[in-house]
Amino acid sequence: MTQSATPSEASAQPELPTQRLFSQQEKTITLVGLMVVFLLSALDQTIVSTAMPRIIEQLQGLEYYSWVTTAYLLASTVMVPIYGKLGDLYGRKPILIIGISIFLLGSVLCGMSGEPFLGNLFGGGMLQLIVFRALQGLGGAALFTSAFAIIADMFDPAERAKFGGLFGSVFGLSSVVGPLIGGFLTDHGSSTVLGYFIEGWRWVFYVNLPLGAVALFMILVKMPNLSHKATGKIDLLGAALITATTVPLLLALTWGGNTYPWGSGRILTLFAVSVVSLVLFIVVERRTKDAILPLDLFKNRTFTFANLASFVINMAFIGIVMFLPLFMQTVQGISATNSGLSMLPLMLGLISSSIVSGLLVARSGNYKGFLIGGSIVIVIGVLFLSQIGVETSRLDLAWRMFIVGLGLGPTMSMFNLAVQNAVPMNQIGVATSSSQFFRQIGTTIGAAIFGTLLLNNLQTELPKYLPNVPGLEGLSKNINLGEMRSSGGNTDTGKQLKVAFDKQYASLEQALNGNVAATQALLTNPQVPQSLKALVQNGGLAAQVHTQLAAQASQVSAALATGEAGRQSLLGNAATPNALKTQLQQLPAAALATPAAAQQTAQQVSAALLAQEPQVVQQAKTQTLVKVRASLDQQAQTLGKQITSGMKNGFTAAIKKMMLTSIGIIVLGFLLILALPVIPLRSRPKVTPEDQDSALSQPMH
Repeated sequence: MTQSATPSEASAQPELPTQRLFSQQEKTITLVGLMVVFLLSALDQTIVSTAMPRIIEQLQGLEYYSWVTTAYLLASTVMVPIYGKLGDLYGRKPILIIGISIFLLGSVLCGMSGEPFLGNLFGGGMLQLIVFRALQGLGGAALFTSAFAIIADMFDPAERAKFGGLFGSVFGLSSVVGPLIGGFLTDHGSSTVLGYFIEGWRWVFYVNLPLGAVALFMILVKMPNLSHKATGKIDLLGAALITATTVPLLLALTWGGNTYPWGSGRILTLFAVSVVSLVLFIVVERRTKDAILPLDLFKNRTFTFANLASFVINMAFIGIVMFLPLFMQTVQGISATNSGLSMLPLMLGLISSSIVSGLLVARSGNYKGFLIGGSIVIVIGVLFLSQIGVETSRLDLAWRMFIVGLGLGPTMSMFNLAVQNAVPMNQIGVATSSSQFFRQIGTTIGAAIFGTLLLNNLQTELPKYLPNVPGLEGLSKNINLGEMRSSGGNTDTGKQLKVAFDKQYASLEQALNGNVAATQALLTNPQVPQSLKALVQNGGLAAQVHTQLAAQASQVSAALATGEAGRQSLLGNAATPNALKTQLQQLPAAALATPAAAQQTAQQVSAALLAQEPQVVQQAKTQTLVKVRASLDQQAQTLGKQITSGMKNGFTAAIKKMMLTSIGIIVLGFLLILALPVIPLRSRPKVTPEDQDSALSQPMH
């Protein structure tokens, strides 16, 4: 289905005016600088993913997993339209420099999260990381926004289509290199610097510093100023209302059904605050001349449907790729480094399709077909991903991810290109920032939703696969990622099992030795199996031994009383203990020769057997304790393996349910793309050599 622009929309697309011209050298230098900036921002979003399982293990808090990403995205999302307006007012270059500086400060602080000298600041290590990631996001918003706006300032849409593919490939490159570097630093980066030990995952944040220094140098020394003459002011009230809309919404989506019930007063209040703030935002923006998000833009169907589709697709995208490294490390047992390498197929598909689609769009001028085809391929790829299991090999997972990457490629840049091509030049700055805003808010909400979905899915799926272990009923609620990477007694649960079984053994040992308190504790403990309780009930093992000895003594006495025939009968009985057989063989013939002698011998042997009771009881205790010890150790090991296997199966089931959910979201994005009008890419009027020379001789603004 192809929907063309209406006459009113087409007429709203004026020819691009002849603007300040740039030499090819300036364009090249600027483009390289922007690619470094783009790489810096994109790298930070991907390099952390493979380090997160290790970070969670050290700083604790799987329930905060998604918030490490959400905090960054939320802070950057709120700042995107503000940076767009600031760039229009004061120029792209100074705003970009400020953004990079804040971003690098946040990187340093993220690397320090959980260090002892920070104490309990912000509530501890994991919460510190979330706060500092938010600071990173405040600076990171300027990187993407300024980069796209500068490209719009310097290149017409036909050229941007090619560069969009190029920047999409940079994103793909960062997605390949990021997880690889992050995994390598996490596994092998731990080192001592100036006598201070630094864990490997901290270098995941510190590595931003040298790349940031290169980016700052390129911008300060090589990039044109690109100053603007725009007038107006920052819509601070609009920015505050955006924050008041998104933050409560994200908190509700994160806590709902997990920390608090969906119908609880806290969750309903958060939703209510979000709705009221959204209504106020719409009212304010309609009356504000310098609105942070001009509502008139939504009259443009291309702007509306492109941003809605971008919002939906990016929401699903984060749900797909955010948890794949977690699955590979915890279920497949892949190291952090190798999980980064295992993401290569997805990124290879993304890079190749991004570059190819960019070049083809530059030639054909039509981007909609690639967006439609890309969304269809994503659905197919995610459908394949939803069929993974615990036994899925890395190769089997790789081709599924490659298909997803092929579909994702065109969506990395085409939506932004469609928006910039659909609005007049005097609205490109705000349209670009708005487009970036919708893209990031989709990613932010997606991270919150899918993080909540994962936890909720784990609560429902894990009990289906975990064994029923008395005293460890909270396993499905207290998720420990180490359980899935280790086995048996090496896990925390395995250690808990060993402690529990050790207590059972110690109580049994004391009870067998006559400790009344230990006997009572053992008998009243619901975790102790009945087979062990039977050893101390009704007189316990000693009574059992006495009964057995008494029966044996009576049997032997009765047999020997019959004379030699009785002795031979006992010797031929397989149930007769060997020690007793030896004793019987040593009896002289005279001892059983007469009835009187036989009766006397029978009494003596019987008395001797009963006299051995203390030694037999002690021997029975020793043998019983050895058997119990071996049995308990075997039970602990078996249960530990069952728990590890159960957690892997439950985690895999939770991930599969998330994938199926993302398919529904992608289908919604596909329907929105179908409604996207088709507007051919425009180009600037040709400029004569005289105009070019004249423009280049003018001073830069």
